[in-house]
Amino acid sequence: MARITQVEIRMVDLIPPVKRTDAIQSFVSQETPIVTITDADGAQGVGYSYTIGTGGPAVVSLLRETLVPRLIGREAEEIESIWRDLLFVTHATAVGAITSLALAAIDTALWDLRCKRANLPLWRLAGGAKPAIPLYSTEGGWLHIETAALVEDAIAVKEQGFAGSKVKVGKPSLAQDRARLSAVRAAVGEDFRLMVDANQAFHFHEALLRAHMLADVGITWFEEPMPADDLSGHTRLAAASRVPIAAGESLYSPGQFADYLRAGACSIVQVDVARVGGITPWLKVAHMAEAMNIAVCPHFLMELHVSLVCAIPNSWMLEYIPQLDTITTARLDIRQGVAHPPQAAGLGIAWDWPAITAQTIAGSHSTHSMK
Repeated sequence: MARITQVEIRMVDLIPPVKRTDAIQSFVSQETPIVTITDADGAQGVGYSYTIGTGGPAVVSLLRETLVPRLIGREAEEIESIWRDLLFVTHATAVGAITSLALAAIDTALWDLRCKRANLPLWRLAGGAKPAIPLYSTEGGWLHIETAALVEDAIAVKEQGFAGSKVKVGKPSLAQDRARLSAVRAAVGEDFRLMVDANQAFHFHEALLRAHMLADVGITWFEEPMPADDLSGHTRLAAASRVPIAAGESLYSPGQFADYLRAGACSIVQVDVARVGGITPWLKVAHMAEAMNIAVCPHFLMELHVSLVCAIPNSWMLEYIPQLDTITTARLDIRQGVAHPPQAAGLGIAWDWPAITAQTIAGSHSTHSMK
């Protein structure tokens, strides 16, 4: 054990390599807060979180002004205690996205440090349930993409060995969504999984109508059909739909997941390690889902989630959306459409520090040290 002696904060803003649109927004920017924690022995852990274009400065401010000063002098191995204490300090702003994203940047750094001190990769230290995970791709399924291009991408990823593709839905009419999905299904056949994501766009009646159509097309899951705070709507839809309901990327605490699971409001849990507040609460959600025989397919953050889904037994697939290519020196290990977790100690993310330094947003960098 060693006490935390220094914490460094910075933020980079990453531009997605392709245009990303869904039924409610465009993903034009990825503000990425990065936290580096150093202990008294000189060991370091690096953690991060993200936004999709707004709120990053607020996350950095919460880290700088409230959370990070309370880390100095703490025992770095006491991750559960630190997470709980920081959550209590921010109880007036929790549960919510800004607080969870800030907590996640710290918590992932502490887990990185723990794994490095133990000389173990995250996927083993957090559970070591499986050595690899099948991938499905979202990167070719954005809402603005024309049907012919959707078909071309789905065929391409199927040929690469991916388990499936996800297509965004939420066109003005049900018929438009059906035509797009039917064309892809006809091209890839019945044995290739197709998922859809509405990004919380529908009212209940429209979600129910679309769910009936999706069942006819052979869709594997219907993701975020309605606003995430409509628990009763998701419960009613899950009971009526022949297509499993997936949810979780817009839930920000284990308690919110517990509400969904108790109500039977989803069949696939898409817990996001950044939005739920870090690895510590992510594992709680994953094990809660396991106890209820529910699969976990996390949202986004494939470079970090690859280790977490290999740590647990009830993971099903990993979402392919490249996130960190411009600030890392190594890519996700993919073989015939299957992702393999890093074997290096820690999170296993190969940070490109010259690139990170060059892309650090002015005014976001600060260092906090033991006096």
